[in-house]
Amino acid sequence: MTLLTAIGLFAAAFGAGALNSVAGGGQFLTFPMLIFAGVPVVSANATSSVAVWPGTVAATVGYRRELREQRGLLLPLSAASVVGGILGAVVLLRTPQATFARLIPWLLLLATLLLVFGGPLVARLRARLGHSGGPTRGGIVGISIVQVLLGIYGGYFGGGMGFVMLAAMAFIGLDNMHIMNGLKTALASCINGVAVATFVLAGAVAWPEAIVMLIGAILGGYGGAFYARRLDPQLIRRFTIFVACAMTLYFFVRQYS
Repeated sequence: MTLLTAIGLFAAAFGAGALNSVAGGGQFLTFPMLIFAGVPVVSANATSSVAVWPGTVAATVGYRRELREQRGLLLPLSAASVVGGILGAVVLLRTPQATFARLIPWLLLLATLLLVFGGPLVARLRARLGHSGGPTRGGIVGISIVQVLLGIYGGYFGGGMGFVMLAAMAFIGLDNMHIMNGLKTALASCINGVAVATFVLAGAVAWPEAIVMLIGAILGGYGGAFYARRLDPQLIRRFTIFVACAMTLYFFVRQYS
């Protein structure tokens, strides 16, 4: 790893940490940068997960008060997330490099669509469903099944899965965005945490690159949270969507040109 590559990795992780602290979408910076640095695609995905995971854990701590109020929902969804996250990580590790390389543009496209339309979908669901008194037992069972599937996607790639989580929570009757965001962040931490553990045990992480990116992501997350109040959220969202579209287009052109 050259000095220029290390600077690029640090900058991408710093930007990812900042984006994740205020809007999400940091994986659109870390994952492509690792590929540009020459890391094999499966290892790049695993290393990207390692780089961004501490930020989600830190954010979860910030929502501890909201999470205490939802233990009855958090426990089954966390268990579902752990199961799904492990399954997704195992599937990724068993995916041949060439196959995953062909899937990258489509995975990025899916993540971009979730980024663009996920927020409006959640808002529309909340407006249509209104306040329904909270989730029923059947609703908890249903969302737990959905969460296993989201865990598999999250362990395998994961871009944009948070928006689907929010939509599922709105569908079963949750209407407090602070609680919903707290649950989403905690569940993402579970998924990414077990996926990271699986990747580490399998030796799939490029550690020199991961350490550089970990430092950048932590600093970027702290700085992003500090300056978030001074920035226009819509401007941040537009920038994230621009990056997502640019990376998706690049990988489609690279794949099919």
